[in-house]
This record gives sequence, structure tokens and C-alpha cells, in this order.
Amino acid sequence: MTMANAADHETSGKLTVERIYADPSLTGPAPRSVKLSPDGKRVTFLKGKEDEQERLDLWEYNLADKQSRMLVDSADLMPGEENLSSEEKARRERMRLFAKGIISYYWGDDGETLLFPLGGDIFVYDLTKDAEEATKQLTKTDAYETDVKLSPDGKSVSFIRDQDIFMVDIESGKERQLTFDGEGTIKNGMAEFVAQEEMGRLTGYWWSPNSKKMAYLKVDESPVNIEKRYEINAEDFEVFEQRYPSTGTNNVLIKLGVLDLESGKTTWVDTKTQETAEETDIYIPRVKWLRDSRRLSYQWESRDQQTLKLMFADVETGKSNVILTEKSDTWINLTKDLYFLKRHNAFVWSSERSGYRHLYLYDLKGNLINQLTSGDWVVDKLYGVDEDKGLVYFDANKETPLEQHLYSVPMNGLGEIKKITQQAGVHTASFAKNMELFVDYFSSVKQPPQVSLRKADGTLVTWLEKNELDEDHPYFEFYQKAAKPEFGTIEAEDGQAMYYRLYKPTNMEKGKQYPVIVDVYGGPHAQRVTNTWGARNTYWHHMMADRGFVVFSLDNRGSWNRGKKFEDPIYRKLGEVEVKDQVKGVEFLKTLPFVDAERIGMFGWSYGGYMTIMSMFKEPDVFKVGVSVAPVTDWYLYDTHYTERYLGHPKTNEEGYEQSNVFPYLEGLKGDLMIIHGMADDNVLFTNSTKLFKALQDANKPFDMMNYPGSKHSIWGQKTRTHVFNTITDYFEKHLK
Repeated sequence: MTMANAADHETSGKLTVERIYADPSLTGPAPRSVKLSPDGKRVTFLKGKEDEQERLDLWEYNLADKQSRMLVDSADLMPGEENLSSEEKARRERMRLFAKGIISYYWGDDGETLLFPLGGDIFVYDLTKDAEEATKQLTKTDAYETDVKLSPDGKSVSFIRDQDIFMVDIESGKERQLTFDGEGTIKNGMAEFVAQEEMGRLTGYWWSPNSKKMAYLKVDESPVNIEKRYEINAEDFEVFEQRYPSTGTNNVLIKLGVLDLESGKTTWVDTKTQETAEETDIYIPRVKWLRDSRRLSYQWESRDQQTLKLMFADVETGKSNVILTEKSDTWINLTKDLYFLKRHNAFVWSSERSGYRHLYLYDLKGNLINQLTSGDWVVDKLYGVDEDKGLVYFDANKETPLEQHLYSVPMNGLGEIKKITQQAGVHTASFAKNMELFVDYFSSVKQPPQVSLRKADGTLVTWLEKNELDEDHPYFEFYQKAAKPEFGTIEAEDGQAMYYRLYKPTNMEKGKQYPVIVDVYGGPHAQRVTNTWGARNTYWHHMMADRGFVVFSLDNRGSWNRGKKFEDPIYRKLGEVEVKDQVKGVEFLKTLPFVDAERIGMFGWSYGGYMTIMSMFKEPDVFKVGVSVAPVTDWYLYDTHYTERYLGHPKTNEEGYEQSNVFPYLEGLKGDLMIIHGMADDNVLFTNSTKLFKALQDANKPFDMMNYPGSKHSIWGQKTRTHVFNTITDYFEKHLK
């Protein structure tokens, strides 16, 4: 089928790419960014407009009157399109956030104040005032304020402007600049590139609990190489001279300081220890205040990412102490699992020292009090502690790697772990400050996202969005005819179980064999095969199954949420065990009577794009058609923190780098390969694809390409995404059917 007749499916009642990316969303009216107010009286959330799902407004559900209502209409405050700064565009790309309107908001500790940025300015909403007077604009400048935060006492708002930290008093509107040397290569309170892209740290400053001090990072980018990056748009192009730390090159210099807001003085933290006295080439991936506001914790990570130290600093002197140290022969995964108790001199910490991530209780001197969880399963996220009940709450995959549930465990380590959520699928939670209520965000392959308010024991208080898949649901008519997934396991060569998901063609004929699309990611820190509603990926799988394809996904070794033994085989050489495991998946597929072994294709994005190319090059007799989107082709072009985590420093592993790149294997290409890339990609640079284009041309290897002017790594936008997936669909229809 070609794009020209793609619309034919629209009239035949079948799912199309056009419908997948149209409004209203097929997922249904699931609210986003759901939070409980500190006083537990309200649940707030962001909700898209019916006619424009990606334009978000601020809503509340009031527990007293059991009513939902819009608090702030984003279109009233900003009727036109938002003109994003380059810094904000980059932040949103790092967050994979593509909505418009009110995209984030924050509660004040008083439970009466809400803060949100919009259009580059800052607004507060006062719940004690009438609706007409509740919204107050705090800034109105040509500059673009980013990383907006509300002080814990609810009296001030802080933000970044022109590479410095500012604050504004909510009552008076008086503005104050806090740092003054942010310009050129110096950035105050801002997260450096690798922190945003690879560490999950999008900020560089933190209020103290008593609102009297502010910890912040001063980043000096001067040691980092200047790379010229071209962003090619439809009618012009821009050349960016970006400080980009390619693997093996210099990182930023980083300092941690504590600013006293009364005096304006900064005390710099001594981040060196006896063991690391000469070491400046480090990362600071996490910073968090202790509850007394006199001590600041930060995590010190070595460049090779095999050592992680939890440090406490005295904010008056800047002196640091090592509280605990984690070591690994491969790498240490970062988390945000650090919780300081309110009434006990202790904290909860997670560690993979056993091979699986589990929870531990320490005193403030770093002495282990209790190991709270154990077993061959993974704690995914620590939510907090109810000290009155002595319970620690966390998410984990204790019963099966396909699901995620909320659990509690006694803080004293003497009781059993209790499973709180019961419905089969994937649950994530957002707790009230007092840990008595939580919002449960749930979905499964049979249920699009549901949001409910529950007591800490799991008892339902109310539905915030039941999102039932009934006749009124936008996906109902398609779901009735959609292929349903089958799950199972395949044994890797080392005996470990790998989970797969399989969609059979919707209307199978007896004795007929069908082509297969292997939809792959395959890289670290991702899990594709779960019992969850997969949104647009799921819809495309359903659509392709309806068009006569088998759709198959396998989480190979190296992927996430299975423990370090499952992840570590990729260390120091990428694209080897991952490809072997995907071939194992195909060997399983070939045992199925309805699979055509001669028509196996692969599709992947980012690391999945890399996997597609490696599989096509290394196993040309297995994979006959491939569509690779935004692929890494040369790991020398990727950044320090990600690449060195898995491959080490290039000087110590030159062979591993060469064998992990795609170029040594391109002579193996036999089948049909389509490469797709955004021409303004600042994550996996477009150079990855252009370098491969040239190499394939020099080798006289035919291939196809589709490039998107102005698009970054996610190639986002309704029209653009529609074209991308029609292109992918067409390619498999033409070459694999």
C-alpha cells in the first residue's frame, strides 16, 4: 500500500496512522502530572483540550465536593503559540515532553499555592481567592525563565535567567538576582548536557527545607570541545557551536556551592576525599538536603561510573564526609532512591550490590540498620516512609517482570512485604505528603490508563479517570477487532529467560504463513515487554497485525528491570549479545507454523535503530528488511556519560569501540534498508546517518533514506509523525509482504 491510498483504510473502518495521531487521543482522557496537595484535600492534574489533546490546562478534583473543575485555562493566559527559547526547547527534548500550554506545576507546602510557568513567564494560583483574582503573573520579560521552583515556605519563586539564578517575592513582586557571573561558558544552577540527557537530572539548584539557603552547581564548560552542529530546516539551516562532550573527551568542571540568602555569601563544598584528592574529572548526579538544613547530601560518581559515594557536607564549612560507597566491576545505575526520615536519624537507600536493586535502612553515619527487601526481583522506585506506621512504600516487579506493583515493608525489617495494588498490570503512584493517600496510575494490555485515588492500604477512595474501554471510548471500535498480545519466554545462551510479546495477524488463514516485524529497542535502561497499555506503539502494532503482519518484541540481555546479571553481558562491547538474542527470538518464531521464515523484518528507533542496522549487517540471512530511525552508527560521536558507562574510555577499549560501531559489518548488507533521521537531532547527531550514507555509497550498497528538516531526536509533531509512520508502514508493505 502506498501513502496515496492510505486514506482508503479510513473509510473501511480500519485503524490508520492518520487516526493514531489525530484528536481525540485513542488513549482516552487520561490526566497527566497527577499530584496530591500537601494537605490531602485536592488532587491536581493537567488535562488536554478535547479538540487539541497536546494543549494542557490545570485542573483539580476536590475531595470535599467530589467535583472536578478547571483551575487555569492556558489559552486565556496565552492565546497564541508559545515562542520557546533554545534552552527550553532543549530541556523539553531531554524530558521527551512535547505538549503545549501548562506543561508543569508545583505545590506550595501550605496547600494553598500553585506555581506554573507559561510562555517563558511565571504565574502563581492562590486557591484561597476567587477564580477571577486567583492567578497572578510574577514575571513579564523578554527573557525566558526556566527551571521554576517554589520555595518550601511558599513565599518566593526561583528560576534561571541568562545562566544565573533569580528569585522573586510572591507578595511584593520584588525580584532579586542571586548569582552574577553566569555568561559564556559559566552556568549557575543549570544542569549540564550529560546531566539532562543521561543522568535524569534536569536542574542545578535546590532550596533548603527552611528556605534560607540554596545549594547550586556552578558549571564551567570551557574544557569541553566545541562541536559544530548543523540544524537543517525546511528553508534554511543554522550552525550551532555546541559544547558537546564526545566520548573520551573532556567534561565540564563542576563546583557545588551553598548560597546563604540573607548574606548573599556562597560556601563552596569540598568534593574531594582522601581517596580522590587529585580527582576533578567527576560527576555530581544527585544533590539533596537533609531535613535539618544544616547538611547537604550529594552523590559523587567517578568518571568510569564504577564508584558512587554518598557524601554529606556541612553547609557552614563546606567540609564533606563519605557516608557510604557503592562499587561495581561494570557500572553503577543511578536512581533517586534516597529518603531522609523525619523523626529518626536515618535514611532509606537502594543498592544493586546483591545483583538486584533492593532497599536498605542506614543511620546518618552510614551504618546499616536493616536490609528491607531481598530476592531475585527488582525495586523500581522508592516512594517514601510513613513513620507513624513504620512502613516503607515502593514499586517493584516482585511477582513477574511484566508487571509493576506498589508494596510496603516494615521499617524495622521484621515483617512481610505486602502487595498493595492488585489489578494485573503496571502501577505507578504519587503519594500525599503524609503518606496516607496515593494516586494510582494504572494500565494493562487490556485497559488504557486509569487514575484512581486510594488509601495507603489500596482501598479505593474515588476514580479520577476510570477510562473504561466501552462503546463511548475512542478506541472501542478498533480494540474489538485488534490482535491481542501473547507473552512468553525464550532462553538466552547463558540460560537466562528473555520475555517476548507477540501479535498474530488479525484474520489468520489456516496453512498460510505471514511476514514478521521485529519491533526492537534492545538497549540499556529500557524495558519494552510489559503488561501495560503502550499507547501509540500499541496502536501501530494493532494496525500492522490487521494488515497481515506478525509483530514481535523481545527484551534481550542488556535491557532494564531484570537485575545486573541480565544487564552486564553488554559491557565493553555493544551490538553483540543483543543481536544474538534477537536471532534467538527469530529461531523461536521459525518454529511457529504461521511464520514465513524468509520474510523477517526489523524496526527500531534510537538504540533500536542501531540494533536494526547491526542486525541487518551481521545477520543478513535472517533479517531481510529493516527500518532504522535516528540510529547511532559510530559510538565515538556519542556523549561521555552514556557511552563510557557501557564501553569504558576509548583509550582503554579501542577494540570494543571499533567492534561496537556498524561500519566493520556493512559489507554484509543484502536486504532492503531504510534509514530515517531528524536533521536537527542534538542527541543522536545527524552525522551518525550521513557518515553511514557515505560508507554505504562507497561500498555500492543500495539503501533508502527519509530525513526530516527541523526535527530533533523524537521527530515530533502530528503531521511529521504521521508521515514517519506512513513511511515505515509503506516500506514493510512494499518489501516484506
